[in-house]
Amino acid sequence: MSADASDRIWTVAEAKAKLSEVLRLAEEEGPQRIGLRRRFVVVPERVWREKLPPEMHMGRWLVENVPRGLNWEIPRERRSNRAIPYADEDER
Repeated sequence: MSADASDRIWTVAEAKAKLSEVLRLAEEEGPQRIGLRRRFVVVPERVWREKLPPEMHMGRWLVENVPRGLNWEIPRERRSNRAIPYADEDER
């Protein structure tokens, strides 16, 4: 990548007209800057994902964030007389 290529800032009009080139250069030469007043940077998705924190699945989030020691009561409307397994007799 030449020094002047890395310093280039595309105008919005140029970037619109040459989007394919902007994307190709982002892949081959690195981030492409667009805009003179309001600036934006175009990078390949793989580069963007490398910068993001690891994805957390809901199960892991629950394990790490649900308060411990609370006796949670899950509200539920009973529409059936079916026995609830493992429930105490006096709770039915």
